[in-house]
Amino acid sequence: MTFDQEDGEQGEGFKPLTAAEAQQWRRQNPPLSMWRVLTGQSLAGCLVAVVAWLLTGKSSMGWSAAYGALSVVLPAAVFARGVTGRLAQAVPGAAMLGFFVWELVKIILTVAMLFAAPKWVTELNWLALVAGFVVTMKVVWLALMFRSKRPHPAQHN
Repeated sequence: MTFDQEDGEQGEGFKPLTAAEAQQWRRQNPPLSMWRVLTGQSLAGCLVAVVAWLLTGKSSMGWSAAYGALSVVLPAAVFARGVTGRLAQAVPGAAMLGFFVWELVKIILTVAMLFAAPKWVTELNWLALVAGFVVTMKVVWLALMFRSKRPHPAQHN
C-alpha cells in the first residue's frame, strides 16, 4: 500500500475489498481461538515438564519446567478472559483500551510469577524453568502454522 504524504490519500497500490471479497477472505482465513492456543500451550508445558523430569530423574526439574509453563499460561488465560469479556465486545473503544490494560496485567503477572518462583518451587532450577517458559510461549507459532482452514461456525451464512 502506498500513501501520499501530502494530502493523506491512498495511492494506486491499495484496493479496498468489496463486501463479498472480505467475506471470502474471512472464510479462507478463520480466526484462531485464544482458548485453543492456551490449550496447546498447556499441553506443551506439561510435555516439557514430564520430559525434564524423565531426562534428569529429578522431580524438581519437572516442577521447575512446569512452573515456567504456568508463568506463560496463567497470565495468558487472564488476558484472554479480560479481552473477551462483555464490555470489550459491547464498546469498540473499550475493546482497544481493554486490550492494552489486559496486556499490561499479563506482563505484570508474568514478572511477578517469575520473581515468586524461588518461594514456590522447591529446589528451583532456572534452566528448566526457562525451558518450560520458552517452549510454552513458542507454541503460539505452531498454532498459527497448523491452524485449521475450516470456516468459523459464525461465518456460515
